[in-house]
Amino acid sequence: MFFTCTAGCQDDSHGHGFEPFTSLTRSAEKRAGASTLKAIEKASRAKTATTKKAPVKRPATQQVVRNAKGKFKVVDIHCHYLNPEVNRKTAHLNAAQYDPTVIFANELTNRTNVAQMRDRAPKLTGIDERLRDMDRMGVDIQAVCPAPYHYFYFTEPGYGAELAREVNEGIAQLVSLHPDRFIGMGSVPLQDPKLAVRELEYAVKKLGLRGVEINTNVNGMNLTDPRLGLEKFFAKANDLGVVIFMHPLGYTQADRLTNHYFNNVIGNPLDTTVALSHLIFDGVIERHPKIKFIAAHGGGFLAHYWARMDHAWRARPDTRTVISKRPSSYLEKVYFDSITFDPRMLKQLIDRYGARHVLLGTDYPYDMGEDHPRKLIAGVKGLSDLERRQIEGLNARRLLNF
Repeated sequence: MFFTCTAGCQDDSHGHGFEPFTSLTRSAEKRAGASTLKAIEKASRAKTATTKKAPVKRPATQQVVRNAKGKFKVVDIHCHYLNPEVNRKTAHLNAAQYDPTVIFANELTNRTNVAQMRDRAPKLTGIDERLRDMDRMGVDIQAVCPAPYHYFYFTEPGYGAELAREVNEGIAQLVSLHPDRFIGMGSVPLQDPKLAVRELEYAVKKLGLRGVEINTNVNGMNLTDPRLGLEKFFAKANDLGVVIFMHPLGYTQADRLTNHYFNNVIGNPLDTTVALSHLIFDGVIERHPKIKFIAAHGGGFLAHYWARMDHAWRARPDTRTVISKRPSSYLEKVYFDSITFDPRMLKQLIDRYGARHVLLGTDYPYDMGEDHPRKLIAGVKGLSDLERRQIEGLNARRLLNF
């Protein structure tokens, strides 16, 4: 992520008011230099100028993907957009203090993230470079999601709902500018179930977004934690039959993961594993079968080590308190992106869950993403042409209904 300061930093000299880089360590700022930071901001504003000025003329549902009927399109299900206006508006929050990827990171990781900012911020906030990269990667359409640190679950619920609305309207605006290249997924304020339901309905019915991206926890609580009361949200998502794209933001108890970028390398798939496990064992997937859950980063660890939970379910009564079938039978209803980094890993995912449950993803524009997604898919041995087309675009169009 692009937060690279210490979690409790209040030093104005660190540039907390700048967008899109909310926090910088003092040492990293010195290394980057003030002139470099100003150049980054200038480049970012130039890239986003067209986005900020163009109004939303009509709901995205009326414009999305004006392509020739039946023409095959390659779709990236996992990519991010940062709304620079929202980032400026929330700079005073110092969101880094709530971000596990910042809290559990060492100085070298912070410096590396500063370098990533310099290189990739215009891709995250703008359009022109994004479109060029899509063409280079052979991607026709991006299903654009918010940048993960724009969940804002830590805020007061009403303010969180306001921010989610702005994030969603910004994505709808992006779609309206290039309806042949983008479709949108939004955000909801999961810290309040009633507000989350309201925003989900608005995003889907009014803005034409095709689903929402959610974190794999809410302020360190599991998605099934009774204190959150999210059953109403899942029920509404089930009624609408929408996609819920689960994207982690590090692991929340990661004291042992601060070095070597482990809170991304290990923490991200670990938090997805924990979240999926609770959705399965606490019965959410069983109760709400119409929700199209997509698990980022190849489904985390659980997608590849599912047999252990099945064994536990057979062996122990304390694992059978809610669900009525073997745990992996619910996991088989989940969808996964292709971000596995090795054709052998991707083949294992396809062999286990079927090509209809795997979708091309890049994690654009982050450095932990897959820069050659079609090459990765082409490297899977024994993949039929139909299976390749399903993964590269047909599945996404089916799930997102376009």
